[in-house]
Amino acid sequence: MIDEKDTSPAAKDGKYEFEIHYSGREVPCTVVKEQDKITVCIEDNIKAELTVLADGNVIQTGGTDMPDSAVDYIKKRIFG
Repeated sequence: MIDEKDTSPAAKDGKYEFEIHYSGREVPCTVVKEQDKITVCIEDNIKAELTVLADGNVIQTGGTDMPDSAVDYIKKRIFG
């Protein structure tokens, strides 16, 4: 039996580009959200993976460790 996953776009899926305050500077941040996964690239050298939980919280699940404040800011930029 084939396990069919939901591949239809989820709310707020897409690519986001904005400035983020990181390590004392404003730097470019690119975020790609697909389903419950968020891929983050800050200043082309910091890469991280985030996961959106069922309750709406966002946690870091891989990549370069980011401060909670950066994760919170990215969540606010995507979900408002």
